[in-house]
Amino acid sequence: MSLVRHARVALAAALLVASAAQAGTPVLPREQAQWLSTISANTLRGNLSFLASDALEGRGTPSRGLDIAAEYIAAQFRAAGLEPLGDDGYFQTADWREIAPKREIAKYADAPQPLKVRNVVGLLRGSDPALSKTYVLVTAHYDHLGVREGKGDDAIYNGANDDGSGTVSVIELARAFAARKERPRRSIVFMTVFGEEHGLVGSRYYGAHPLVPVAATVANINLEQIGRTDDSEGPQVRAAAVTGADYSDVGDVLRQAGERTGVRITRHPVNSDRYFAYSDNQALADLGVPSHTVSVAYEFPDYHGAADTWDKIDYDNMAAINRTVALALLTIANDPRAPRWNAANPKTAKYVEAARKLSP
Repeated sequence: MSLVRHARVALAAALLVASAAQAGTPVLPREQAQWLSTISANTLRGNLSFLASDALEGRGTPSRGLDIAAEYIAAQFRAAGLEPLGDDGYFQTADWREIAPKREIAKYADAPQPLKVRNVVGLLRGSDPALSKTYVLVTAHYDHLGVREGKGDDAIYNGANDDGSGTVSVIELARAFAARKERPRRSIVFMTVFGEEHGLVGSRYYGAHPLVPVAATVANINLEQIGRTDDSEGPQVRAAAVTGADYSDVGDVLRQAGERTGVRITRHPVNSDRYFAYSDNQALADLGVPSHTVSVAYEFPDYHGAADTWDKIDYDNMAAINRTVALALLTIANDPRAPRWNAANPKTAKYVEAARKLSP
């Protein structure tokens, strides 16, 4: 690390400790503060300005732009030093014609060599001889709506917040964890998935073809729309909501991490439960794994519009959310006790039952 870079990290760590103390939150240990401060708004901006550029043509599933995005994400995982976990290096491959929704299949009836679509998956192996055989997943979807002709002057739907923001956050979290001197005790799987905009297809494909044992997967934190703060209900600065916030222990871990990093983690009175089933956490939740999605803005002015562009992201705020998620992931990865569903909540009954079937 250069002297300039080291000085910047030290200053950022000091500011993180000071801001937490000023807010009356518990002060982070200096080592943790220094590590969290390496999560960079500038790196997030740099990655997203490419992934949400016109060159990737909105990352539709399937598309050339989606393929380029997959290669880029894999390159970032490779640079971070993650182990490849797919059937083809960092890629878990599938044939879109075999798994696409029926309304999509007819479009590709005359297409040549399977239509390959890919989840991008990397592994950071844990340090504990026993716990390293268990896994925490951090996920996001890297697809968006692609090119939509006839919808206005701008036909490219860039999907910067939805969900380029989650994608670059998975990349940044992977980089931060891989660079940390001490590995977490559990292993962490970093994954970006295709086809969310077509009905969670990529995450459900992973659920049907898991790359690590589902019974050994203790939690999933999914990241969706965490870059924009201009929520339709008002600005969401240093705040994020969790879907199914009281469905499992994961919500408590995120709240406690937020208290330590100065970020307010909330349960939205309506959307927390409403959107639980509408993001990629659902595939693993259905299998019994405590899984939740973190979002900053549920609804924002350019949602599913061509104007959801990278220049509208609040990168400093997104870095703060990433630091909170990183601390929560570290907590789960180091805790011998795995998160559990809240059996007292009647909405979790089917997840509790699925988890019971996973137990030996």
